[in-house]
Amino acid sequence: MSNLDVAGFGALNVDKLFKVNRIAQEDEESFVTSSSQFPGGSAANTIVGLARLGIKTGFIGKVANDKEGQLLLKDFKRENVNTNGIAVEPNGSTGVVMGFVDTIGERALYVAPGVNDTISFEEIILEDFESLRLLHLTSFVGNSPFESQKKLVQQLPRHVKISLDPGMLYAKRGLKQLKPLLKHVSVLLPNEAELKLLTGLGCEDGSQELLIQGVEIVAVKRGTMGCFITNGEEKHVIKSLTVRAMDTTGAGDAWNSGFLYGLLNNKGLFECGHIANFVASRCIVKMGARTGLPRIADIPKL
Repeated sequence: MSNLDVAGFGALNVDKLFKVNRIAQEDEESFVTSSSQFPGGSAANTIVGLARLGIKTGFIGKVANDKEGQLLLKDFKRENVNTNGIAVEPNGSTGVVMGFVDTIGERALYVAPGVNDTISFEEIILEDFESLRLLHLTSFVGNSPFESQKKLVQQLPRHVKISLDPGMLYAKRGLKQLKPLLKHVSVLLPNEAELKLLTGLGCEDGSQELLIQGVEIVAVKRGTMGCFITNGEEKHVIKSLTVRAMDTTGAGDAWNSGFLYGLLNNKGLFECGHIANFVASRCIVKMGARTGLPRIADIPKL
């Protein structure tokens, strides 16, 4: 993983997506109109998004020696993502997410974490981090990888910035459990619901609370409402781009890749937000979390 700009550390999953007439509630039925399979995982999607934008990327994670694990490794290599930090477990199963997507692109997800939840700190090769500029973290279901992330951020070289998308899994842990991570995090990337869970507050006040915790930048994803971004000195509310959504799976991950791309290229927060909205808008017009992710040549179209 030498000479990389960004590494991701999060769950590696295969997304098995089913288009349905509607998302069924308790004791209801709906029907499947089509199905498809894509490589996924929140941090992994963001890392692929950055790789397509010309950033040198790698990944820390774990897969099993099965067809799903082989699919994920093969796709990373096709996207020029370094896979040296990915452990392959001879037994067990690779993580899978079952996703049900309705006619307007809304979704319900069910996670089978598999070997994701067995990754230990001892499987992480620390000497590979000297060249890194940024480590991007996302959530795991289990406690073992969460503990591994907490240990890792304490031992990184000081020049390595850390970004975190907490997802609902980590947001539900609450601020008290996340504090050992947050005090090392430079960029926090929650959505509005996750921010509310973490702080009990809305965008502006909740972001201020997280800045007090030591975070440098809070960028809140608000879906069709766009985003709210602040570093304590600047505050920006940026509207989303209007597109017809086919599948919102990975929209937040795509947004993260656009925002982090802007930061890595020394763009201002306002421009980072616009780039992020653009990347997310490209993602949601196609099925799968990565299919629609733009490449560097597409960015000038902003």
